Amino acid sequence: MTTHVDGNAIAGMLMEIFAVDMTDSHGQCANCHDVAPLADTRVYMQAPGVVVRCRSCGAVLATIVEEDGHRRINLQGLAWLDVAH
Repeated sequence: MTTHVDGNAIAGMLMEIFAVDMTDSHGQCANCHDVAPLADTRVYMQAPGVVVRCRSCGAVLATIVEEDGHRRINLQGLAWLDVAH
C-alpha cells in the first residue's frame, strides 16, 4: 500500500532549492485548476524520486529526482506557481 504525506514533508528540500519557504506558495493544477498551497498537496516519497500530486484530482504537479549530486525538478503539472517571499 502506497501512502502519502502532505507537502510539508518536502519543505527542507524546497528551501534548499528556492531559498524561501515554499509550503505557503500557491499553485494551480494544470489539470483540474484547483488552487492550493504546496503544503496541501499529496507527496509520495517512496517513488523513484519525489512525486507531488494535486489534492483534488490526483494529477502529478511536480517531480523531484536526485541523481549524481543534481536535482531535476519538473513542474509541468502546475499551470502557475506563486512564490511567496
